[in-house]
Amino acid sequence: MKKIEVSTLILRVVLGVTFFIHGLVKFQGGIENIVGWFDSIGLPGALAYGVAVLEMAGGLALILGLGSRIVSGLFVVLMLGATVKVKLAGGFLGNGQGAGWELDLALLAMALFIAINDSKMFALDKVFFKGQNNQTQSL
Repeated sequence: MKKIEVSTLILRVVLGVTFFIHGLVKFQGGIENIVGWFDSIGLPGALAYGVAVLEMAGGLALILGLGSRIVSGLFVVLMLGATVKVKLAGGFLGNGQGAGWELDLALLAMALFIAINDSKMFALDKVFFKGQNNQTQSL
């Protein structure tokens, strides 16, 4: 086992668990509240469903190692959107009125690392695509 593979596995699983829980909480706390909040900040309310489903399904996919590069790329876009639309004005650590964007930046960096490097250790992708030549490894 290479240290980089183990480290990437840790990042992938922690990122997956974090996003899965964030999505789950959106549904448990009442997704309609999130829909209303999206509307209040000028985003289509229906987008809240997409974000919550992406967080849950994508988080689970990362934990299992399914489509890690694609899911992580989607999380990069999600974190960029959240940072620019919601958190940026509050400052890096927040301004007392709300959270800052330091966590969003950390999650974005983790997702970007996985999107660039992939994570194959203990990944179901290896089981499903073991016979295919993975040309993306040379990127």
